[in-house]
Amino acid sequence: NVLEKEDPKKTVKSPIVGTAYLAPEPGAKKFVDIGKKVKKGDTVIIVEAMKTMNHIPASQDGTVKKICVEDGQPVEFGQKITILE
Repeated sequence: NVLEKEDPKKTVKSPIVGTAYLAPEPGAKKFVDIGKKVKKGDTVIIVEAMKTMNHIPASQDGTVKKICVEDGQPVEFGQKITILE
């Protein structure tokens, strides 16, 4: 349903401007995949800013419904990174 309203609590957003990485290092296993269950506080992505790797945690327990960024993609403050369900 296109009109389905997203629950802001289930949307993980970038707290900073930087570069999104889906895995801890190139070639490594991604932090999350669609359908993976996560606990509140689990790292879902890293956003690198000024050579600092910032682990972005899940906002709550849930299942990853959508990953909204590509590996290595620049992200803006407040940009949606993942959506949980």
